[in-house]
Amino acid sequence: MNTDNDIAVLASNIAIMEPSDGLEKKLALAAKENRRLVIKLGFDPTAPDLHLGHAVVLRKLRQFQDAGHSIVIIIGDFTASIGDPTGRNKLRPPLSEEQIAINSQTYIDQLGRIIDISRIEVRRNSDWFRKMSFSEIIGLVSRVTLAQMMQRDDFKNRYAASSPIYLHELLYPVLQGYDSVMINADIELGGTDQLFNNMVGRMLQESFGSEGQSVITMPLLEGLDGKDKMSKSKGNYIALTDSPEDMYGKVMSLPDHLIFSYLSLATNVPAEHITEAREQVERGMNPILLKKDLAHKIVAIYHGDEAADTAGKHFERIFQQHNPTEEDHLPLILDGHTRLSLIDFCSQALAEMSRSEIRRLIRSGAVRINAHKETDELATIYPESGMLLWMGKRHRFIVK
Repeated sequence: MNTDNDIAVLASNIAIMEPSDGLEKKLALAAKENRRLVIKLGFDPTAPDLHLGHAVVLRKLRQFQDAGHSIVIIIGDFTASIGDPTGRNKLRPPLSEEQIAINSQTYIDQLGRIIDISRIEVRRNSDWFRKMSFSEIIGLVSRVTLAQMMQRDDFKNRYAASSPIYLHELLYPVLQGYDSVMINADIELGGTDQLFNNMVGRMLQESFGSEGQSVITMPLLEGLDGKDKMSKSKGNYIALTDSPEDMYGKVMSLPDHLIFSYLSLATNVPAEHITEAREQVERGMNPILLKKDLAHKIVAIYHGDEAADTAGKHFERIFQQHNPTEEDHLPLILDGHTRLSLIDFCSQALAEMSRSEIRRLIRSGAVRINAHKETDELATIYPESGMLLWMGKRHRFIVK
């Protein structure tokens, strides 16, 4: 391994590294001992889709994989049943075992969009936690003090606001940290919001007499609203499984100020390209040109250049030329339905969307039938072949 080159590549875009020289020391140790580092990344399968926010860390993980190190993915199927309050001001509801199992498999399938899943080890933390006796759990948590747990920002904030903090929530960082002990991790990756949890892992390793892991955190990618971090629960995300057209369209909806952070964190362009792009905008270049380039790059990463080209033409045809064709509509099969209320008609088209969200779209004027705006959710619709339904900016259907 070329240690100097590894450091230059692997240290790019890092937000926080603990200790500050940890990466260099770990790489030097691996070279001296002629072994691969164990790189840990954990996921709690709290939602079925991975998104570009997850991809920031996964892309860094791929760099470690390409440098020849061992990748261990921890699926937190046990900790997901507790609920991580990271980034929230209240308890995250735990999931059922069935939903956790479904999400876990979906996560593994989607990892292959970024990393080589044939060269990773996948562990589930239920493998060790379900075998631990109560006395062993007590022994584990006795290694951590309440004062240490209360250094976590969300716990401090909730305590100051007299909001409830449940005891099982305090266990979460300890359990997640113990995963590092079980796999003897050298380095743990995560977002900046996971720094506290990952540092607990380092502390626990040292309490068990091992050398503590280095912790590398990556910047959090802001979501489509330009305010909060990208999150499934906030609905401001671009899923890795989005179609090329949806992915392209969502990137084009980004606020202009996010173009450069997305170029840095979600694409492969070098830093000098981003600097040049900033200078071009300052000299008066229309940001939409950069955004189109950004959208093409992101779609190409996950779907290929040809799909990115097609998605770009689709966007121009619909949103710039306002001339959608039949091929821009998804087929809507309504066998046996001769008449429906507007809200039921929309529900048939987008079954995954809640009725409250559909109602909001209708009342805001975002639903059109044959290009005519419809705002009465109870209006009677008589579906016929060829009828067009538009819901919001990206959902277009044609009745078959």
